[in-house]
Amino acid sequence: MNTTPANTDATPTPDWAKGGGLLPAIVQHWRSGEVLMLGYMNAEALARTLDSGKVTFWSRSKERLWTKGETSGHVLVFKSLRLDCDADALLVQAEPHGPTCHTGTTSCFGADARPPLGFLAELDALIARRHAERPAGSYTTRLFEGGTRRIAQKVGEEGVEAALAGVAEDDAALLGEAADLLFHLAVLLRARGLSLADAVRVLAARHKPAE
Repeated sequence: MNTTPANTDATPTPDWAKGGGLLPAIVQHWRSGEVLMLGYMNAEALARTLDSGKVTFWSRSKERLWTKGETSGHVLVFKSLRLDCDADALLVQAEPHGPTCHTGTTSCFGADARPPLGFLAELDALIARRHAERPAGSYTTRLFEGGTRRIAQKVGEEGVEAALAGVAEDDAALLGEAADLLFHLAVLLRARGLSLADAVRVLAARHKPAE
C-alpha cells in the first residue's frame, strides 16, 4: 500500500488556539468528492498524518492519538490537506481502504453522501486497475487485450446506438446506451494513457462563465 503523502496546501498555519488545541477535520474522498467523516486533529495528529501517510486524529473519548483503521484495517490513505479561510478547520483528502463508517458504509453521513457524478471518478480508477492488473475473466481486460483499434470500434458502435436511442427509443434505453458509451470511452482513454479527468480538464478550460 502506498502511503506517501501527496501535495499539502496547509497554508497558513492552522490556528490551534481557536479550538483549544483541537480543530475539526473533514475527510473527503480524493477522487469522488464524497464526504467520508468528521474527526478532530491536534498538532500531533496532523504531524503523524503527514509522517505516516495514514489519516490520524485525536480521539476525545480515548484521549490519545487514533489512526483510522488501526483495528479494522480500513485506513484512510492521506492525499492532501487544505485549511479554510479562517485557518480553524481542516479539509483532508484521502483514499479509503474499505468502509469508513463502523456501520460498514463508505461514508459516516450515509450511503447517498457521494456527489451524483462522483462515481465516474471511481469507475475511472477501477478501469485503471484493470489496465494495470489484467484480471482473468474481466470484460475490461478483454477490451484492453483486444487493442486500441478494437476499443475505438466499440466506442463508435456505442455512440451510434446512443444516437439511435436518442431519436427512436425511450429514456431508459437512451440512459443504458449512454452508460455503455461512457464506459467504453473511459476504457479508450485509458488505453491511450489518458483518463476521464483529463477530458474534464479540457472541458473546464473551454468553459467561459457568463459575464
